[in-house]
Order: sequence, then C-alpha cells, then structure tokens
Amino acid sequence: MNLDNSTTIYLTSKESKARIKKIPESELLHDSNAESRSIKVDKNLTRQSILGFGGAFTEASASIYDQLETDKKNEIIQAYFGDSGNQYNMGRTHINSCDFSLGNYALCEKEDRKLTDFSIERDKKMLIPFIKEALNKASSPILLMASPWSPPPWMKTNDQMNHGGKLKQEFQDTWAEYYCKYIEFYERDGVPIWGISVQNEPEAVQTWDSCIYTGEEERDFIKNFLGPALERNKYLDKKLVIWDHNRDVMVERSRAVLSDPDAAKYVWGTGFHWYNGDHFDEVQKVHDEFPDKELIFTEGCQEGGPHNGSWDLGERYATSIINDLNRYTVAWIDWNLLLDERGGPNHVGNYCSAPIIVNTKTQELLYQSSYFYLGHFSRFFSRGDKIIECENTSNQLLSLSGINKNARLTTTIMNKEKDSIPFLYDNGSDKKSYSIPPRSIITIIND
Repeated sequence: MNLDNSTTIYLTSKESKARIKKIPESELLHDSNAESRSIKVDKNLTRQSILGFGGAFTEASASIYDQLETDKKNEIIQAYFGDSGNQYNMGRTHINSCDFSLGNYALCEKEDRKLTDFSIERDKKMLIPFIKEALNKASSPILLMASPWSPPPWMKTNDQMNHGGKLKQEFQDTWAEYYCKYIEFYERDGVPIWGISVQNEPEAVQTWDSCIYTGEEERDFIKNFLGPALERNKYLDKKLVIWDHNRDVMVERSRAVLSDPDAAKYVWGTGFHWYNGDHFDEVQKVHDEFPDKELIFTEGCQEGGPHNGSWDLGERYATSIINDLNRYTVAWIDWNLLLDERGGPNHVGNYCSAPIIVNTKTQELLYQSSYFYLGHFSRFFSRGDKIIECENTSNQLLSLSGINKNARLTTTIMNKEKDSIPFLYDNGSDKKSYSIPPRSIITIIND
C-alpha cells in the first residue's frame, strides 16, 4: 500500500507511551480490506463552524496556581493555552462563588439596590491574575463565559447562597444589573467577557451555591429584566446562554425560553452538562427545533475524587465531544483547569477530577488521560473549521471530521475496545485500511 506524504497521524494509546504523538502512517496501515467497518468523510456536507475548546477558571484552580513556582505556572499555561499544548481558546468562570471556591462570597455582600458596594477585589487576588496569564499567552484569543451559581443571600428566598432557594421577585431588576456590573468591572480590569449564562444548573438544589428557576421563570427573567438590562448597558454583543444544565430535559427547557420571541431575541444559544447520562439525541433535537440558536457544552468533569491515572476519563471526554459536535455543538468547555491531589479544594467537599492534577506537596503536575484525549480535538480542530459528514458503519468506533478554509481534513477516531480494530478510511479522494490500537484515539490529517 502506498504511503501518503500529505497524511499526518497523531496517536494516544493506553498500552504505549504515545500521548498525542506524531507517528508514521505505516504503524497503522493494515493489509486486509476492512469494508465491514468504514469511516467515510464527505467534505461537501458541512455543518456548524467550531468556536473552540477550553476549561474553567475557578477560585479553586487559581488558588493552586497561585502557590506554584514560576516554572510550574509557565508549564500549565503552555500546556493548556500555548502552541505546543492544547491551544484552548474558550474559558468559563463564576460570577460570585461556586462549589470550587474557597467559601461562599458575593461581589456585593450587603443589601443595596444600587450595588454601590459592588467589588471584584476578591477575584483580583488569585482568579483574575490566573485568567490574565492565560489571556496574555494563549496562541489564539480566549472567549470567556461567566456563570452565576447563586445571587447574594440578600436577594434569595432562603437567605443563603447554598441549598437552592430562588431569586426574590423584588430583586430581579437588581440582579439583572449585577451581571452588567460584573461585565463592566471585569472589562475595566482587562478581562473581556464573551458571554454569560443565566444560571448554572437551575434545576439542582445543591449543598453548595445554587438557585432554582423553572423554564418559565428563566424566560420571564430574560424577557423582562436581564435582556433589557444588557440592552440598556450596551451589552447586547455579549452571548446569552440559557439552561446550562444536563442534557436530559434540555429540549423542554430550551423550548420554554426560545419559543417566546420576546425572550429568544436576547438568547445566543443553549448550554448543557453531562452529569445524568449521555442523552446525546436531546442535543440534536434542540438544534432541529431551533436551528438559528447555538449549542455549547459548558461543563463536565469526572465526579468523586481525582481518579488519578484512570484511562476511562479520557474516553468519557472523547465520547461526549464526538457525539456533541456531531450534533451541532459549536464549543466544548471542561470544568476545573487544575485540582489538587484530593480533587479540590471545594468548600463543601465535592471533590472531582481535572485534566491536570497538582500534587501540592511536591508541585508535581499529573497529566490525566482527559488532558490528552481533549487535546486530540482542541489542537487539531480550530476556530472557524466546519464539522462535516462522517459516515461511520462501525458500532465499536467513534469518529468526528472537520474541514478548514484550506480544505485540510481532520478526522479523530476512538477505539474504547480491548482489541485492535481494522477499518477502511475513505476521505473522498483516497481509501486506506488502518488498524487502530486498543484503548486509543487517533487524529488523521489530510492536507
């Protein structure tokens, strides 16, 4: 079989030490014709344009970053945002505290309808410097989204940030202005805000920072308060994201807001998470019903501690990314950029994993499989690339294809099985038989 000089392949594999490693095409070429399993790319059937990939800047991550030596800080920024790293160009952060903060806090602690005491001084200690380092050294501009986990206690029916509760009706106008204050103060400090979501996880009563909205309440808050506040403050260019919770009911929650033209006119798209099952078809349904609105995966992580060394982590990430982007999702944002050896800090002990775990005692950076699997997308699918039709006849492989403005094709394929799997790869101008190693992911680039 002829080798193709215009084909480049990168491999990450559990059984080898390959981690986004450029390999000779000959390593994967397979003698037998694997017609029974084929992946056929059609560059003429284009879908959505990609915005990008990224992770979340939380106070927890920033507190770990703040304690590191300069060389470790530089390594992290390069690993996530640099040309030689994952080239992240999306980010998310929290308005007020979240569970991955060092405690509950609000940017305006005292009851004040005019928000005269509004301050980002706490964020300026660790969180904003972390964001700025990334902004300054990123290989492409970072689009930063901000989400509230809870209004201040004085705005809430339960008088606290934790355990759910609702926004008091008499403070809806004040809370709407709060988002605008946040944008104003952050941008004045040199941190551009690309977009905001209305509320993180509005159906979850959590032991940490949380606030409940029904779909109709979210609709009415946007229509009557938040949308007009953004307009009044000349922030209609900021992307407004609804839902920001799990996929399972994203159709009905999107419908509650987007079927009302007076609310929908303010909304850029629907955000979603992964914490109660895959439900990938729900993503497609939202696109089909509201094709003029965008879809963005705003948060996902492995719960229940750091899971250091787990290969399942990466496979979970890639499964979601491939399925979400094949259903018109334009951006995919991971949760915490950094966590410590416990999977924290977290002010209610809700420990989780992150693609880079930091041993705070030794300052060792522990790169998880999720870092490398995510890198197979963030490094090779660039902002502006279009997702294209990728017909996959295999039940065992997952695949995603894109094309850039120079007609360069990129296809990422994952094998979660314990055995190698042969398949026929047809990029429209060439057909080749490859064999993908067990528990591995490959990216094929055709120039």
